Amino acid sequence: MSTRTETREQAVKSALEAARWAPSVHNTQPWSFAVSGEEISLRADVDRKLRVSDTAGRQLLISCGAALFTMRTALACEGYQPVVRVLPDPDRPSLLATVRLGATIEADEHTRLLRGEIERRRTHRAGFTNLPVPEQLVEQLVREASMEQARLTPVRSPDAVRVVAALTQAAQGVQAQDRLFSLEVIRWARPPGSRRTDGVPAEGYPREAVRTDPDFPQRDYAWRHDWGTEGDQGASSTTGVVALLTTPGDTREEWLVTGQALQRVLLHAAAHGVSAAFHTQALEMPHLREFLRESLCSGEQPQMIMRLGITFDGTAAIRRPLYEVAD
Repeated sequence: MSTRTETREQAVKSALEAARWAPSVHNTQPWSFAVSGEEISLRADVDRKLRVSDTAGRQLLISCGAALFTMRTALACEGYQPVVRVLPDPDRPSLLATVRLGATIEADEHTRLLRGEIERRRTHRAGFTNLPVPEQLVEQLVREASMEQARLTPVRSPDAVRVVAALTQAAQGVQAQDRLFSLEVIRWARPPGSRRTDGVPAEGYPREAVRTDPDFPQRDYAWRHDWGTEGDQGASSTTGVVALLTTPGDTREEWLVTGQALQRVLLHAAAHGVSAAFHTQALEMPHLREFLRESLCSGEQPQMIMRLGITFDGTAAIRRPLYEVAD
């Protein structure tokens, strides 16, 4: 085998290894990969779709879009231009994208910065410390999202923040009364000592929610059991910076765009010590999502609600091994 072939095979493997670390709803990791020569196929793993809260598959495709951006970043850092085709075959709806090795390139410093955060980035599920997120960084995150054709909008008005919080509270309250919603959430909550390599580990969520002001409730992964941590050490009830990620339309392609923009934003934030907490409850209820679109999103489609802040959360991340997700 030639050195050139070995190098390109290593680049493909590096991209697959990196893609595993993308964020996904409830850490469902709803993706699989197939390799043919120098081309990687990204496929939706529909068996991991949330059938109660994500009937259209929107969150599944956002998760897979994050994996797609991660592959692109890893390939660039291996020295190859990623050549991407999104939704290449209408007759194969589960085939979300193909990525092949293009021309040789030299990754820029910023791309390498993002690559370094792929395995270090963590999702946070509580309040943040009272350390402020620098305004200059927030503006940089806005630019990062725009590079992927999505819009990140920090919610500046305290009144608007309270509206988003109230929508999140309303959705969480309704879903908490729905047994199917609750069962779907705890399906992905791992008990202490579990050897599962997906879902949210017990040390990754609080036993009793840490309230923020205004309150942005988290998923109740501890529903009907006493798993979870005692609390968020070193964190206060600070809400952080509330931000909305939106797209002009609501197509499958734009859901993949959302995931790529989200991962770019998260990696850039992580490189500067900032974490994100997600609140998608209101987006899972069509009438609340429509209200948010009309009232706060200038007619664009809200795809993600998040809070950005500084925490000292050192929770270990878990991912399925490569042999489980790649052919």
